[in-house]
Amino acid sequence: MSDMITADLVDLDLAAQTKEAAARSLAERMVALGRVTDLDGFLADVAAREAQMPTGLDGGIGIPHCRSEHVTEPTLAFGRPADGIDFGAPDGPADLIFLIAAPAGADDAHLTILSALARRLMDPDFTAALRAATDPAATASLISGDTAPPAAPEPAATATAAAEEPPPAPAAPVPFRVVAVTSCPTGIAHTYMAAEALEQAGQAEGVEIVVEPQGSAGFTRLDPAVIAAADGVIFAHDVPVREKERFAGKPTVDVGVKAGINRPAELLAEVRDKAARGETTAPAGTGSPVDEAGGPGEGYGTKLRKWLMSGVSYMVPFVAAGGLLIALGFAIGGYTIDKAPSVAEHFVWTDSTSWAALLFQVGGLAFSFLVPVLAGYIAYGMADRPGLVPGFVGGSIALTINAGFLGGLAAGLIAGGTVMAIQRVRVPAALRGIMPVVVIPLISSAVVGFLMFLVVGKPIAELQKALTDWLSGLSGANAVILGVVLGLMMCFDLGGPLNKVAYAFAVGGLANPNDGSLKVMAAVMAAGMVPPLAMALATVVRGGLFNRTERENGKAAWVLGSSFITEGAIPFAAADPLRVIPSAMAGGAVTGALSMLFECTLRAPHGGIFVLPLIGNPVLYLIAILAGTAVSAALVILLKGMGGRGDGKAVEGTPATESGTAPKVPATV
Repeated sequence: MSDMITADLVDLDLAAQTKEAAARSLAERMVALGRVTDLDGFLADVAAREAQMPTGLDGGIGIPHCRSEHVTEPTLAFGRPADGIDFGAPDGPADLIFLIAAPAGADDAHLTILSALARRLMDPDFTAALRAATDPAATASLISGDTAPPAAPEPAATATAAAEEPPPAPAAPVPFRVVAVTSCPTGIAHTYMAAEALEQAGQAEGVEIVVEPQGSAGFTRLDPAVIAAADGVIFAHDVPVREKERFAGKPTVDVGVKAGINRPAELLAEVRDKAARGETTAPAGTGSPVDEAGGPGEGYGTKLRKWLMSGVSYMVPFVAAGGLLIALGFAIGGYTIDKAPSVAEHFVWTDSTSWAALLFQVGGLAFSFLVPVLAGYIAYGMADRPGLVPGFVGGSIALTINAGFLGGLAAGLIAGGTVMAIQRVRVPAALRGIMPVVVIPLISSAVVGFLMFLVVGKPIAELQKALTDWLSGLSGANAVILGVVLGLMMCFDLGGPLNKVAYAFAVGGLANPNDGSLKVMAAVMAAGMVPPLAMALATVVRGGLFNRTERENGKAAWVLGSSFITEGAIPFAAADPLRVIPSAMAGGAVTGALSMLFECTLRAPHGGIFVLPLIGNPVLYLIAILAGTAVSAALVILLKGMGGRGDGKAVEGTPATESGTAPKVPATV
C-alpha cells in the first residue's frame, strides 16, 4: 500500500466544510501526482457513488470512493478537517476522510490491499493514532501499514490478584456458530468493513463467526462443512448474494451492508433469537430468493415489484448499449441505414456509411436480447438460477410470436412460477442431484413453451399490437395527457419504484420502436432531468433559502440533472419533502407535456443532454426541459419563502438541516 499513499496525499489540516469540497481538495492532490487524469470526470464518478449510498461510518469516518476510468493507478488520499464533515453517518460528521480511487480495471491485488485498510478502520487504536498524528509522512506510513499504531496499555494487575491461584477453568461450552456474507455495490470498502465489524462483535459476544466478503477482488467460498455446522446466517449486502442457496435451511438475518457495520452485535442477537425459536429459511431447492430474503409480512405485491425490477435492472444495460449504438448509426448514416446490407458481407473501411451500418447492426443484435433477458431475469428473481433457462426460452418465444415487451413480462412470471412449483415437489434423494441441471430445465421449458405458443402468447401479442398502434397514433390532447402522467411519475419519488415503472414503460417501447414509443422515451428522460436541475437553479437564484450543504449539493445537481440522474434531487427532497416533491412534480408534468406536444423523439434510453444530437426536434426538447426546470425552481422558491425560510440564517441553524442530511428517500437508480 506504500505505493498508493504518500506524504503528498495526506492533508492533516483539510480546509473543507462539505463532502464535495473535501473530495475535490483530496482529488487535486491525486491530479498533481498524475494519478487522476480528469478532475471533474473523477469527481462526477465520486458523486454518483455517493448518490447510491452515503459513505459515512460511525466513529467519525468518511470513505468516499469509486471506480473511474479517469484513475491511472489505485490511489488513497487522507484528509483530517478541523470541524468534521457530514458524510451521512448516523453518529455525526467525520474527521477522518479517506478518498479511495480505483481504476475501472483495478487488479485483485490492489483491491485486496484496499480491503485490508477497510478492516483496519474498525480498529480504535488505528483511528486514535490517525487523530493524534502530526506529520504527513508518518501518517502515510501508518495508513500503508509500514508503521503499527501504538497499542493500548494493558491494565496493571494487582498484587492480590497476582498472589491468588486462578480457579480451575470450567469446560468450555460449545459456542454459537454463525456464517456471514457481506457485499456492497463497489466492493471496495463497505464489504470488508462490515466483515471486520461482525468478526469483532463475534469475539466480544463469544460467537464463533466466519465471514465471506464478496468484494470486487472476487471471493473465497466458505467451506461447506463450516456452513453445515453453523447455527445461523447473516447477510449484510446491497447487491445480490452470490450462490445464496448454499445457506438455505438455517436461521437467517438479511440486512443492508451498513447495518453490518453500524450494529453487528444486534444482528448477532437477532440471529441467535431466530435460532432459539427454530425459525429457518426454506430448504435448498424449495423456495425462491425473494421468499427467503423478504421481510416479515411482505405482501405479494411487493414481491412482484421486486421480481419485475430484477428483470428490468438486467435488461437496461442491453437497452442502453443497443439503443445508443442504433441511435449513433442513424446519426452517422441517416434514417435509411436500416436498409444497409450486412457488414459481414459488405464493409468498406473508408466509407462512413459502412461504419454507421456496423454500429446499427451491432446495436440491433444487442436489442434482440432485450425481451429474453427481461424474461430470464424475472424468472431468476423468483426462482434463482433454475429459472434462467425457461425464462430465456419464454422470452425468445415472445419475440417469435411478436408478443414483445408484454410477452417477456408474462414469460418471466410463468417461468419463475413453474420452477417454483417444481421445486416444491418432493423427489427421491437419488434424483436431487440432477434436478437443477436436467429435470427442472426440461420440464419448465416444455411447460413455458406450451403456454406461450398455444395459450397466453397470442392474446398477449394482440394486446402488444394494440398498445403499439395506440402509441403510434398518439397526437394532440392524448399525447399531452400521457406526457403529464409520465412526468408526474418520474418526479414523485425521484428514482424510486414509481419512477422506475414509468422508465420501464418507456424502455419497453424501444423493443418495437415506433413514432409514439420514441416520443414516450423522450418525455420520460426530459421529465427525469427536471428535479435536480430545478434544485440547482433554485440554489443559485435564492441561495438564502438553502443551507450551505444544500448550496454545495446544488452544484453537483447541475451535472446529475444534465446526465438524467433524477436522484440528484434526493438531498433536497429528504430535507424538505413537502415543498420540494410537489414542485418537482409540477415541473416534470410541464416538461412531459411539452415534449409530447413538440413531438420530440428519442432512440437512446439514457444520456441526458449528452445525446442531444440523437433527439428529434432538439431545440424544442431543450425548451421543454428549461420550461419545466423554471416552473419547479420558481415553485420551490415560492413555497420556501412562504414557509419563512428566506433568511438563510434560519436554515443554517435548524437542527434538522444543519448537516444538510435527513432520512433518505428510497432510490433505485
